[in-house]
Amino acid sequence: MIKKIVIGAAALVIVILLFKFCEFKKSDDSALDYNTNLIQQQIVNVGKLVVTEGHFAEVITYKNQQKYLMNMLSFEKKALLVVNADVTVAYDLHQMKYDIDEKNKTITIISIPKEEIKISPDIKFYDVEQSKLNPFTGDDYNKINKQVRANLAKKIANSSLKKNAQNRLISELSKLFILTNNLGWTLKYEGKAIENENDLTQKIKL
Repeated sequence: MIKKIVIGAAALVIVILLFKFCEFKKSDDSALDYNTNLIQQQIVNVGKLVVTEGHFAEVITYKNQQKYLMNMLSFEKKALLVVNADVTVAYDLHQMKYDIDEKNKTITIISIPKEEIKISPDIKFYDVEQSKLNPFTGDDYNKINKQVRANLAKKIANSSLKKNAQNRLISELSKLFILTNNLGWTLKYEGKAIENENDLTQKIKL
């Protein structure tokens, strides 16, 4: 009789321990699922178009000369161009590639999209001089547009516009780092763990 009681008590203890273990495992899995969903939601929130805008202005003199009769006769056309341009530098973070490793609680940013630079120039012509033998044509406007965009590209490269866009990109990705860090996860980029927000600045370069 005592033996049966002991066996029964032992069986009951085993059942209780198994129940507690299953309950703990279920709770642990639930927490992992919750954290994963939270991180995925933050990635969705971060995954947007980060835009920095700027305005540039310049004045250009355009000249073109057509020569005839062994350069003895020439016809020139010229114009003064006033250019005002709106420029945007954007990162479409929906194109960011990443991998979530639930087992090791790691998020790896595989790639960050390059910036997209959009130039929208408004060109106005002043002091236009031309002749019937050398009028302004569509080819001239194409050359002018190409020259304007090339000049603006140089101005953008020498300005703080791209740097400001990079700072905004880092600010958005910092939100993901803060969340993963608070949840005990690790954020990686280019195979290396991001230890602090300064790491993002050093690793993400234009």
